[in-house]
Order: sequence, then structure tokens, then C-alpha cells
Amino acid sequence: MTVISGTFYAGHGTKLSEAESKAFPPGGFFIATAKTPHFAWSKEETVVQVHGVGPSGITYVDPADDPRKK
Repeated sequence: MTVISGTFYAGHGTKLSEAESKAFPPGGFFIATAKTPHFAWSKEETVVQVHGVGPSGITYVDPADDPRKK
């Protein structure tokens, strides 16, 4: 993911942790590897470009959090 505008915060792990998050300013990028739990958030309106190779998908750590199943 490449940050286009705003500040994007992200980290690896199964629970969102502000302390474990890294801030990515415009032009910064975050690599979310397959099958590795990660989290992301922002404090302001933020635009990111998501790019990758091959099929992609989202698997929630807790399936109850998946809005597609509500």
C-alpha cells in the first residue's frame, strides 16, 4: 500500500496497537504479506493505493468482525 495523502498507521499482529503502529506519511509504503495478520488505521482522511500480484482477499482474525457475514 502506498500513501497518497494523509498519514496511514499500520503494524503486524492480531490486535490493533497504537504503540506497535508505524506512521506512514504521503509517499510511504506498507507491505502486507499473505497470511500474516496486520492492522491499519488513520486519524484523518487518508488515501492509500493498494497494489499487488495475483488474487487477493481479506481473512478476518475473528470471523465475527467480517461485515460481509452480517
